[in-house]
Amino acid sequence: MYYSAVLANIINGDQMLITIIRTVILYIFVVIAVRLMGKRQLSDLQPSELVVTLLIADIASIPMENTDTPMLSGIIPTLILVACEITVSVIMMKNSRFRNAVCGVPVVVIENGEILRKQMRKLRMTTEDLCIQLRQQGVFSIGDVDYCIVETNGRLSVLVKPEKQNPTAEDMNIEIADTGIDAVVINDGEYHEASMRLSNTNKKELNNILKKNNTKLKDVFIMTYNKNGEYNIIKKD
Repeated sequence: MYYSAVLANIINGDQMLITIIRTVILYIFVVIAVRLMGKRQLSDLQPSELVVTLLIADIASIPMENTDTPMLSGIIPTLILVACEITVSVIMMKNSRFRNAVCGVPVVVIENGEILRKQMRKLRMTTEDLCIQLRQQGVFSIGDVDYCIVETNGRLSVLVKPEKQNPTAEDMNIEIADTGIDAVVINDGEYHEASMRLSNTNKKELNNILKKNNTKLKDVFIMTYNKNGEYNIIKKD
């Protein structure tokens, strides 16, 4: 009886280890698969991309939950889905009609300040839904809107009336120096090569700045830099 219990514990431990290993492998594989489909946030996914993402999640969970199921039963369907999505994406780039059929087309719901109720009924969008999304775009009065378009990913593109727009530097004949992007060139004591290229700098120049500020690389939490040579250093606590 004692040996049976010990054997059962060993078997259960082995199954748990196998489950953990399979889960890690499938996790890495799914991350790579989603990465192949492109960089998109969930809210930016087109309908076909969202469907593929949900299917991949369901398919990958089957081999994780059931160790008797071969891992290939999760890997092969995922590869097929990714291949289909990439193929569909390529076709959509070349054929606008096909893209419109799969993703739909943008719908104008406010035109020249007038709400198009027919278009809103077509989208099954209520005025409350419209006002909520307008507020999320920083527009708190529907009367300020000149044009409003519902994009294929469900987000709103809003153009407020000219008299409600903030004046730009060009409108006021003010020249503003182009500083470029304040890129994070050092993060947690490590250089970021891509950010250095973006801000036209290099390690030697950054080292000189750190030396001038009596700061060591390992003590830097964040350092930003732009192409005009302006920088900001935040040290670690």
